[in-house]
Amino acid sequence: MTAELHMLTGAYALDAVSDVDRAEFERHLGECDACRQEVAELRATGARLGLAAEVDPPPQLKLLVLADVARTRQLPPKLPVVRRLSRAKTWQLRVSLFGAAAAALVAVLFGVTRTPAPVDSVLSAPDASAIQAVGEGHATLVVSRSRHQAVLLASDLPALDAGHVYQVWLIGTGGARSAGLMSTEKSQRMLVADLPPDVDRIGITVEPAGGSAGPTTPAVTRISLA
Repeated sequence: MTAELHMLTGAYALDAVSDVDRAEFERHLGECDACRQEVAELRATGARLGLAAEVDPPPQLKLLVLADVARTRQLPPKLPVVRRLSRAKTWQLRVSLFGAAAAALVAVLFGVTRTPAPVDSVLSAPDASAIQAVGEGHATLVVSRSRHQAVLLASDLPALDAGHVYQVWLIGTGGARSAGLMSTEKSQRMLVADLPPDVDRIGITVEPAGGSAGPTTPAVTRISLA
């Protein structure tokens, strides 16, 4: 008779022992009055607890559970990729951005049309980070909060007819503000914009030629700065 066998009373009463342990413990029960009594008491207590906790679930419980399941995300959200710029990546972006800058004039915040702000100033900022967009085509946003500027380079966006343009929006607590129209170069479109502190999202929409005062269509490309 061992101390380990005496400690199996609770597990045995709940049928939580292996077949080997059950056989050995039942042989022990034939010789141990204390364990037999303890097992009987534990089983009686367990039965009373089961009865005390028995509650019929309300009929609407299943519907509530299924509704919660339908609202609960089963997979983690797809987040934008944010990364600091390496020296090699900075050089690649310089080449792409300067190539696009040579192709077009850029409309920036408040409707002022001018040549791009120094792209290299944004790329070389200590806090410069690149964010990949979600949606149509391929877009990279280079952000420098310390310089309060961003450079957007987009490619492979669907071609538009002469009556429509791509317009970029800065979205924050103040609502959606136009950052300007993207260049008309089909293969590569660029925009340099001032970046107010409250802006946490950027969207690209399709608007009538000349642009709109506010977004009139859903964004085809989205970038989260949060």
